[in-house]
Amino acid sequence: MANAWKSLTALGQDTAQVVAIGPYQISERFDVALASLAVRRGQNAAFAMAAQTAGVPLPPASSFAAGEVFSAFWVTPEMWFIEADFASHQDITAHLKPLFGDTASITEQTDAWVRFDVAGTGLAALFERLTNIDLVSLPDGFASRTVIEHLGVYLIKRSATEVVLYGPRSSALGLLHALQVTAKSII
Repeated sequence: MANAWKSLTALGQDTAQVVAIGPYQISERFDVALASLAVRRGQNAAFAMAAQTAGVPLPPASSFAAGEVFSAFWVTPEMWFIEADFASHQDITAHLKPLFGDTASITEQTDAWVRFDVAGTGLAALFERLTNIDLVSLPDGFASRTVIEHLGVYLIKRSATEVVLYGPRSSALGLLHALQVTAKSII
């Protein structure tokens, strides 16, 4: 008998959804693997050395950093979310654990979150209605946890025309709806 299991995106589709509304494009992404990476007590120096050797960036508070294979954004003191290409790092924890050994606690996060890339001109007008983060005054590479429509999300400002959102996978449709309704209200 053939395998009856079939992968679906967070929005329950076979392929990622892309929605265009005026100058905005909202793209569901499921091609990114995600894991949390936290320093274990007393392992700061060895952890930092392992990260440097592995090419895993460890950005400071409220920041995102891209690396050659891995990218990361700060979550809380001594903890980051690590991104990698899903095609080559489907089991991202299996890639990270040998690199960090006992210096880190690593937890798979890929299927816990939905990722939306929001692109277009005038993103500040969109996000000033959605959240308390002032995109205009913040530098590229800013990353923070915030709230959109009562949902805790991570927001990463990649540039003035690109923002990445990570929200709870179970609320993917609600987050997309909030983005769509807000985008429609300002065009």
